[in-house]
Amino acid sequence: MTTNERARIGVIGGSGLYEMDGMSNVESVEVDTPFGKPSDAIVTGELDGVPVAFLPRHGRGHRFNPSHIPARANIYALKTLGVERIISVSAVGSLKEEFSPLDLVVPSQLIDRTRLRENTFFESDLVVHVAMADPFCAHTSHQVQEAAQLLDITTHPGGTMVVMEGPAFSTRAESFMYRSWGADIIGMTALPEAKLAREAEICYATMAWITDYDCWHQGTESVTVDMVIANLQKNVATSKALLQQVLPTLGGQRTCPCESALRDAIITRKEDISEDVRKKYSPITGRYLN
Repeated sequence: MTTNERARIGVIGGSGLYEMDGMSNVESVEVDTPFGKPSDAIVTGELDGVPVAFLPRHGRGHRFNPSHIPARANIYALKTLGVERIISVSAVGSLKEEFSPLDLVVPSQLIDRTRLRENTFFESDLVVHVAMADPFCAHTSHQVQEAAQLLDITTHPGGTMVVMEGPAFSTRAESFMYRSWGADIIGMTALPEAKLAREAEICYATMAWITDYDCWHQGTESVTVDMVIANLQKNVATSKALLQQVLPTLGGQRTCPCESALRDAIITRKEDISEDVRKKYSPITGRYLN
């Protein structure tokens, strides 16, 4: 394989971030997976000497709504290319007064309010229970926070993100309910990505850029697409600068729990796992089943 194909860092671009500037040795890689095709071709290359694989979550042109993003294919494809760490870039709404539009949040917790998505690689042919107490990689998240501070970006480390189904925004009653739960931000795409990344033993962290105050805030207009897009465009350049700052810090050997998330999670007896199943999951489970 080429260096590009073994990019150890993946970037999943959210709304407004459909390409990465400044990459050299660029290749466009089409990947087929047992779960279909990813959202788009994966662009591999180097950013300031760091091998990177970039995938636009919604596809170029924003073709996939949150419920229909091929998340399993996306994470599986990145895994086959050698990705060990993923930085996800997402647009979110704020559920707290002090979390203002254009601020960055690096969340540490999730509340799953999705209901229509396939949220595991492992179906009836293999049973796996990964630990999700801490759904984001603490080390990768810390590196994002430190890089943001160096760029003087207003950043909120930690916090809880509600992931809703969408594609419609929240009702006002839902927005107040999420605030009563103590949640800080709300988005539509961190799940099932975070769960799938954990199953694939990939470190996962999110740059959550606030675009609005959802619809709970009495002093501001309720969230609209125009509002989201306007603030997204303001954040795109900052996102790219932050990625250039943080990616060089993510090399080296991993020592976090993400690296061995499947070690004690596979429940099915090895002798009951067929060769077809072993082959299907080989990029993910090969170190344990082969």
